[in-house]
Amino acid sequence: MARKIKHAGQIYFSKDHDRVRRALGDFVKKEINPNVDQWEADGIAPLKDLFKKMGELGFLGIRYDPKYGGQGLDYWYDTLFLEELGHIKALGLSVAIAVQTHMATPAIDEFGSDYLKETYLKAAIAGEMIGAIAVTEPDAGSDVAAIATTAKKDGDDYIIDGSKIYITNGTQADFFTLLAKTSEEPGYHSFSLLVVPSNLPGVKVGRKLEKLGTHISDTAELFFDRVRVPARNLIGKEGEGFIYQMKQFQHERFALLPFAYIAARDIITMTVEHIRKRVVFGKPLITRQVLRHRLAHWLTETESLKHLVYHIVRMKEAGLDATKEISMGKVAAGQLLTEVADGCLQMYGGLGFMNEMLISRYFRDARGLPIAGGAEEVMLDYIVHMEGY
Repeated sequence: MARKIKHAGQIYFSKDHDRVRRALGDFVKKEINPNVDQWEADGIAPLKDLFKKMGELGFLGIRYDPKYGGQGLDYWYDTLFLEELGHIKALGLSVAIAVQTHMATPAIDEFGSDYLKETYLKAAIAGEMIGAIAVTEPDAGSDVAAIATTAKKDGDDYIIDGSKIYITNGTQADFFTLLAKTSEEPGYHSFSLLVVPSNLPGVKVGRKLEKLGTHISDTAELFFDRVRVPARNLIGKEGEGFIYQMKQFQHERFALLPFAYIAARDIITMTVEHIRKRVVFGKPLITRQVLRHRLAHWLTETESLKHLVYHIVRMKEAGLDATKEISMGKVAAGQLLTEVADGCLQMYGGLGFMNEMLISRYFRDARGLPIAGGAEEVMLDYIVHMEGY
């Protein structure tokens, strides 16, 4: 009697996981991918409509408390959610969704008051509000402590002055999870996180920024001119915002990792289909040893990154600090996706250089990964620092 061979995914994921995965996969195939070419051409995706549909299906609150509309599920469900987003054929939209689920809302969930959770987290999970994370400034990117935006206490309000840049979902957001200086004292306890509604007087969304890639994702510059925000919109304790944001960054960086190995595998599969058909000097390109070896190398790196992610999930489930491993994953993901997209575009030849080709979109979109969410060089510094070097 032949023994039934199980695939590796069955070690980590149950039949219940698979049911959720199929639901997410069907949504991506039916509701998202048929529309991404048009949304990419438009330079924006209709997040309000899309998030409402996702919220109704329970996709925007996988790990959040059912009290606020979440599903209350574990990190494995969270991981398969991110893996399925990696199949979206425009990575800018994958990131836009992750901003809602893993960047603008984790600090509200972990440190926010009942009021903030009822008002903003619940609405974000339902897809009724779009969130964005407002940290980066013209002179402060990965160096978060260099931000200059201020939030000064005035009675029962904070008055916010400053600007932010490269804000994903910025033109469509209903609220910003914003980091600002609340003290002139030196050190990391001079910053606070606040929820800032986008419709307050003094909030101005500047131009939608034109980018090399991720055209489907709206990226904006923001200006805050004496914006009066109620003190109850403070997340957690005043002066602890930097610490909260560092924790929030771990959710953000982790969210980018499944995109990378899923998209890399999709790019490889797509390219193999092309080079099976493409005949050069009398033979299909797939028969060329140099190309086969490149594919084998990329498949090995893809599988390695996936299992680093699964190791991180086990660490998170055990309540361990995975900051170093997430930083390693961020470096590996950026290098993998950019190398695969570049190398596969080369296999397409002149055809791959055409903007209308999906491989060229992957090439453009991939280039942002080593930059966004913490530059590769900063991640490398973190890693050696955490090793005590």
